[in-house]
Order: sequence, then C-alpha cells, then structure tokens
Amino acid sequence: MTLTQLRYLVAIADAGLNITLAAERVHATQPGLSKLLRQLEDELGFQLFHRKGRSLHAITHAGTHVLERARVILAEAANIRSIAANLRNEAHGTLRIATTHTQARFALPGAVASLSRSYPQVSVHLQPVSDSDVMSLLESGHVDLAIVSTAAGAAPPNGIALPAYRWNRIVLVPHGHVLAKQKQPPALEQLAAHPLISYDSSLKPESSLARAFHAASLHPQIAMTASDADLIKTYVREGLGIGILAEMAFQPERDIDLRELDADGLFEACTTWIVLRRESVLREYTLDFINVFAPHLERRAVSRALANGAAAGSWSSVPHWRERRVPQKVVEPLGGVQ
Repeated sequence: MTLTQLRYLVAIADAGLNITLAAERVHATQPGLSKLLRQLEDELGFQLFHRKGRSLHAITHAGTHVLERARVILAEAANIRSIAANLRNEAHGTLRIATTHTQARFALPGAVASLSRSYPQVSVHLQPVSDSDVMSLLESGHVDLAIVSTAAGAAPPNGIALPAYRWNRIVLVPHGHVLAKQKQPPALEQLAAHPLISYDSSLKPESSLARAFHAASLHPQIAMTASDADLIKTYVREGLGIGILAEMAFQPERDIDLRELDADGLFEACTTWIVLRRESVLREYTLDFINVFAPHLERRAVSRALANGAAAGSWSSVPHWRERRVPQKVVEPLGGVQ
C-alpha cells in the first residue's frame, strides 16, 4: 500500500467516482489510476467500489471505512511535510483558500498582496464558492483554510474557528430612489415594500435577513439572488430592486452611482471566521497570512489553538470591519474573481 494509491482512492471519491476526472486532478492517466486501484483492492482482499460494467457505481461499505482512514493518513502525511518545510525554513509553497465571492473580492486582496510581498515564492489559490461549499472543501482536504461568515456570532460547527472580524449588512439604492431622499435609516417595513436583491444564502431560514423579516411578520419579495456582490450591485443599478449585502462590498470611490443606507439596527451582525482543520500543521507563511488578515490573531495564539483544539469562545475582542487595520486597497479582482 502506498500514499499514491490512497491519494488516487480519495481523488476518485471526490470526483464523484469519475475516474477520468480523478485522473486529471491528480495528473495521472486513467489506465494508470485504474491499475493502482486494482492493486490496492487485490492487496486488501475486497472491492472498494461497486461496479457497473467498466464504470464505478458506488463505494462499498468496506470502501467507506478505508476511505475515511485514507483521508486521515494523507492529512498526517501533509502535516509531516509541513513540519519538515518549517524546520528547513522554506519560504515557498502553496496556500489554498476556500471562501465566498464577497470575501475573495473585497476582504482578501490586501492580505494576499501582503503575503505575496513577504513570500514571493508562495502561490495563493482562491476557490470562491457558495457558503454551503466552503466547509466541505476544507473538510475534504482540498484547501488549507476556509474563510466563511455566520450570523449572530455562531461559529462554524467543524474545525478550529478563529473569529476574524464582525460586519453588518447595508442597503444600497440608486441615488434617485425614494429611500435615498430620506434622512433617517430605512425601516424593515419600508424595505419589505420594495423588491429586494441579496445573496443566495438570504433564502435560507437561518439567514439573518430572513430571520429579521420573519420576526417582524413581514414577507418581502426577493426579486433576485446571487452569490456575487458585484452582480447584486449591477442589478440594483438596473432598477430591479434594493440591494441588501455585506458592508465591505460597498466601495464609495467606485460605487459613486449608489447610495449606502445604514441597516445596523435592522439585521443581526455577522462574523467572518478563519477555519482550520483540527490537528493540522500550518506552514509559517500561513500563520503570517492569518495574522495579516486578522491582526488580533497572533501567531502563537493560533498555534496554541490548533494544539489544544481551542473553542471559538476562547477568543475575545473581535474587531468590527470598520475598525480593522489591514491593507484593503482593491485594484482589480484577484485571479479573475468577480
């Protein structure tokens, strides 16, 4: 049994049992991958997958147990490599981050740019996905850390969650909109009287937006949703409705045709978290990146949290987005992220 065989096994499972796709992801040939899979099954004495003809149909019961342990072994092998690289003071490698489009577009560029200046030989791979997919990428080992937001300060249930900052929703309207002409912040009843445009997650019952309207016995019309804040702003400009989105997505110097309306008292504040896999060994540049993105998360404290499996409640004094002291200049979307 080899690490390569286990890596191929996990790749097949993560590719939805599509051997061709799995081979592409691990930079192998399909015949070579199939051969090593057969050799592993021969060594174990049982099949890891049910087959229909030449295709894989499902993971067997025994295969499920093997796959679970294979992920653990591969994670520990990666930890050993990280330990060795840190002891050699290596300043090159890869940092893989799963996050949402809003974080990738508006919150991360300054920290990524700072990391690039300090570690020019470290490549950063951002995977902007929907809220529901961020944690699954972390748990499957496809990324080194996840950056995700939750409402009401509730930490993500899995991994080691480090609170990066708090933030509020804002309301965006064109300058000529009726709500832009009033001096006081809008009320929920006023928002419910207009079509709304917000994130895909706003349709979920647990979202702070949905809870706020439900508590007020209001039933607003969600005219459109999107995972991309820039898309939300685009359709606000087109007059499809009022935008409700994260405050960091509003850039006054660029969004000069839109008016930001205060909504702090309407919706619960959210918290953005950096989530790490338990018992993972971080490269030195990853610790530096975390400290740049969230300066209150000092390197030693993060290392202790990983070693001790610290709960989110052990972190105090989480700054608000408006209080952060992080490079936030955004020139263009990184890597084509919109």
